[in-house]
Amino acid sequence: MGKSIIDDELWALIEPLLPPAKPRRFKYPGRKPVQDRAALTGILFVLKTGIRWRDLPAEMECGSGVSCWRRLRDWQQAGVWNRLHALLLAKLRAAEKIDFSRVVVDSSSIRAVGAGENWPEPHRSSATWIETPHRHRRLRNANRGNPDRRQS
Repeated sequence: MGKSIIDDELWALIEPLLPPAKPRRFKYPGRKPVQDRAALTGILFVLKTGIRWRDLPAEMECGSGVSCWRRLRDWQQAGVWNRLHALLLAKLRAAEKIDFSRVVVDSSSIRAVGAGENWPEPHRSSATWIETPHRHRRLRNANRGNPDRRQS
């Protein structure tokens, strides 16, 4: 196998989280599957460098890009990445290595109650907005789709 991107200590944490390999067929077993650590090396290399899956170098000995992509898909469906994330966060918290002084909350991840429909428009007062019937609220640009809007 080529140079590993992950060290043995991290691999010892990841390996138990991976689902067991599918059993091979007896009559036509096909090609031997790529080892999990080699596939993970290929996945991390593609994600780190941004190359296309099909451009994964054969010298890395981590299988084809399609094999690595399938393994990534299967592990995602099995919930490996969520469990790994929780495990690593727990280890970092236990070691007090998380710096909360740089925490940011992204406003796009906060739910808009009522889908933001009852917020006043900038040019109206709140009282006018609430008193206006719902069917008349968006008539500001009623002629926008009309091709003869200049004549009306």
